[in-house]
Amino acid sequence: MILGIGTDLANIERIERTLDRFGDRFRNRVFTEIEQRKAERRSDTAGTYAKRWAAKEACSKALGTGLRMGISWKDMAVSNLRSGQPVMQVTGWAAERLREMTPEGYEAIIHVTLTDDHPWAQAFVVIEARPLAEVGEVNLTYPAPPRM
Repeated sequence: MILGIGTDLANIERIERTLDRFGDRFRNRVFTEIEQRKAERRSDTAGTYAKRWAAKEACSKALGTGLRMGISWKDMAVSNLRSGQPVMQVTGWAAERLREMTPEGYEAIIHVTLTDDHPWAQAFVVIEARPLAEVGEVNLTYPAPPRM
């Protein structure tokens, strides 16, 4: 079952201007160290940050709150599997909100997709609830997400 859907569109040039103006103050407030290392290795640094910004906004919307109620930007972090697939991890308040919205007997799975076409970066986040398998039962309908 779908628990939440969120989307966001970010202007790469706006993020680039913000990076130029505020530098590390902006980076350290919004992005985890892993996100920063990833972005700084890319030729399109601003585009990489913009996609992650959009993903955090989209995730907060999928959680049903937007960026309020004590949520921290760093409570939501985007990384990538070896295949390149983006994944969203939540900690702190965002993880607490996710636990609250997940029905008993289910596990929450966060799906995220990112794209960009200069000057735009876009993200979609879907939060899905999958039934937990009974002890000793194999849940073939809902395979486990890929391991990182």
